[in-house]
Amino acid sequence: MAKKTDANRVIDDLTGDDNELRQLVDEETINAEVALLIYQSRMAAGLTQAELARMVGTQQPVIARLEDADYQGHSLSMLHRIASALKQRIEIRFIPVNGRAERERLEKSIA
Repeated sequence: MAKKTDANRVIDDLTGDDNELRQLVDEETINAEVALLIYQSRMAAGLTQAELARMVGTQQPVIARLEDADYQGHSLSMLHRIASALKQRIEIRFIPVNGRAERERLEKSIA
């Protein structure tokens, strides 16, 4: 089992049993992670936003939006185009939910 970070504990405490709030937090976390991944991959390749945009057949403002943690329009097809341009591939994983409410639900279903 993965070690729980302080940030995870704080989020669990703040969201409590509110599954809807937890889902919103999870979605925003994913948006931020995708934006950071695009930025870090572009920087590692030594490309400007404009250069990457040309490589994937779009414009620089689109790349800027994709690198914005608040952007919610990441499409799998655009992520695939970016990964291809950077000579990378996309990997999607499902990971266990470790929230307190989910743990309690599982414990009740076992009992």
